[in-house]
Amino acid sequence: MKQQLTLSNRVITYDLQRKKVKNINLRIKPDGSIYVSANNSVSLKKINAFILSKEQFIINALDKYEEAKKTAPKAKEYVSGEVFVVFGREIELVVISANKNYVECDGLCIYLCVKDESDTELKKKTLNKWLKNQCEVAVTKLCEKIYPSFEKYCVDFPQIKFRTMTSRWGSCHTKKNILTFNYRLISAPIEAIEGVVVHEFVHFIVPNHSKKFYDVLEAYLPDWKQRKKLLEQYGTKNTLN
Repeated sequence: MKQQLTLSNRVITYDLQRKKVKNINLRIKPDGSIYVSANNSVSLKKINAFILSKEQFIINALDKYEEAKKTAPKAKEYVSGEVFVVFGREIELVVISANKNYVECDGLCIYLCVKDESDTELKKKTLNKWLKNQCEVAVTKLCEKIYPSFEKYCVDFPQIKFRTMTSRWGSCHTKKNILTFNYRLISAPIEAIEGVVVHEFVHFIVPNHSKKFYDVLEAYLPDWKQRKKLLEQYGTKNTLN
């Protein structure tokens, strides 16, 4: 159910969802859409009062996401000369007509070989498949490298999964022993990716973001803050579907 409210002289629209929840919940997505969930017993007046109490938070979030859109990478056309960022390095794309679809890279150029150079979707699919594979290989190797440091805590080597996420670089499902990583990590330097991997492994010891969690993280990676800055700098250079 769409609702409207004026915040700081700005009319905002939010999607109200009635659910069996205890509290009023507010969520703002990177595309600027606003979602509010509340129990059926909570009046619209009370919901709007809650949103008004979060006015500055909402306006700041909307402004932040709007600014991010301006600096977001332009949609790729997958033509020769375009630049892709792989592990923190800018590499030029070269499109080549071939008898089969595949990708090669010599560190200086990415050679995108396809049957039909005019088929943008084919080129995108072929290159994205290669980028995702590169990400999987690199992250898995880092997990294998880091795991021995956590084995002493009786942590079994986790199942490693990958998917494209909009707001998280990784996640840890402690009960199922699963680590999931964002394919967009392919853009970041290896040391930044390693920071994400260690971060998620630490969750097997401390399953939250308390002070204890960051104390443990700092014990393993004293420079985790610098690595996080690198991640923020490079992590959005490419867009993967």
